[in-house]
Amino acid sequence: MTALARVHVGRRRLRLALLVALALSALLVVRGATTAPRSGTAADVPEAPPREGITVATESARYGTIVAWHPNGSRLYYADEHTKYFDVDPVAGTAATVEYTATDTIHTAGPDCRDPPCARNLVERTNLSTGETTVIRSRYDDTETAAEWHDHVRVDEDRILVADMNADEVLLVNTTTGLTEWRWDAQNAFPVTGGGPYPGDWTHLNDVELLDDGRIVVSLRNQDQVVFLDRETGVQENWTLGADDQQGILHEQHNPDYIPEARGGPAVVVADSENSRVIEYQRRNGSWEQSWTWADARLQWPRDADRLPSGNTLVTDTHGGRVLEVAPNGSVVWSIPLAHPYDAERLGTGEGSSGGESARRANLTSQSVGADGGGDQATDSSEKSDRDTVVAVAKLLRQIVPSRWLNAAYYVAPVWMGLIEGVAALVGLTAMLGWTLFELRWRSLPVGVRLPVYWTGGGADEASATEPSAEADTDREGMD
Repeated sequence: MTALARVHVGRRRLRLALLVALALSALLVVRGATTAPRSGTAADVPEAPPREGITVATESARYGTIVAWHPNGSRLYYADEHTKYFDVDPVAGTAATVEYTATDTIHTAGPDCRDPPCARNLVERTNLSTGETTVIRSRYDDTETAAEWHDHVRVDEDRILVADMNADEVLLVNTTTGLTEWRWDAQNAFPVTGGGPYPGDWTHLNDVELLDDGRIVVSLRNQDQVVFLDRETGVQENWTLGADDQQGILHEQHNPDYIPEARGGPAVVVADSENSRVIEYQRRNGSWEQSWTWADARLQWPRDADRLPSGNTLVTDTHGGRVLEVAPNGSVVWSIPLAHPYDAERLGTGEGSSGGESARRANLTSQSVGADGGGDQATDSSEKSDRDTVVAVAKLLRQIVPSRWLNAAYYVAPVWMGLIEGVAALVGLTAMLGWTLFELRWRSLPVGVRLPVYWTGGGADEASATEPSAEADTDREGMD
């Protein structure tokens, strides 16, 4: 075989390999686009595995939905009237009524928004059985970026606490009179040089909780801190969990739940979002100590974790596309696929973690990211194979890509794109680009990179270096 023939064979083999890579990548991407969990319509929402109590979940960003399932797993309620839904809580004394915060993004100019985009933030109450919905409180804001109400908490029949992200404040609002009776401004305790950019998404204040002793717990996501407030004196600094940029403790967390001493605390269970784990801290000798953590290879950007009375922990895995329940031994005993979940509640177990015990008292087993989440229900060998593939890819990516970069990629990617589809798309694009560059190079088009100044030698050598040889011409004529 001549040198020219070997070149042709090598090029054909390379083309075939690139074609196979492109075909497999396209197959995986199309498969993901057609089979990924969706919740854009009620018909898209899957049934859940049976579980005691009604399960409610919200979604924000990619889909704006609130969904509830009967204990037998059938769908009880679905709504998508708002752009985003955030924290949801049961209404005391009812079996199937909840209150939640939601946001409508306004993109067109009109009487309510002269300079779009704007946001309308709401607190609503809905009877999941009848669908009857009442607006408790609403307000328009002049921007939609980091301007949502992510959480509220019911104080009494007339008053609610609101986590106002736009103003970086906690508000005590009388919903009967419309008056704000008390407020806490984060600037009273934190410099604007820390956290996120100011003005803009400075604190990303995303959670508020009222304790039985009257204190208020607040999550400042961009300061990586959970703070305890006294309504008279402000921040109790010796109770603060986390520190700005001390990301090994907390990294842009969501939905911390306080567990009191009566149930094995003081402890805080929190979705440690950018660290892709659920974590619990126990208070001992005046400081916080890590007492439990859980993650599996699939968990990516969790945004809620509730300790149930059974000792299980109900978790929303936003970029993992599921709501799941973790048993005390660390296994996943229940899960439901959902495109982009934010918060979840199991009605009848109390608000958040109010019915659960601390990890130490419940003797929970910690689990690291190395576990494969094998408790997820796999109904056939194909589903188990898919899960194993996801686990393997997740482990590899976590070793080479920072979690924050992965989460950013997930957030901007199409709703159906998971780990497998993302890697397949990257491989396919790389193969396509490589193939294009190879073809251009082989056809001697003026595409390439070389130094602007180079040495060609002199005399006869110079002639041979600057003039194409007959062999090169023959090679070029034989190209296909």
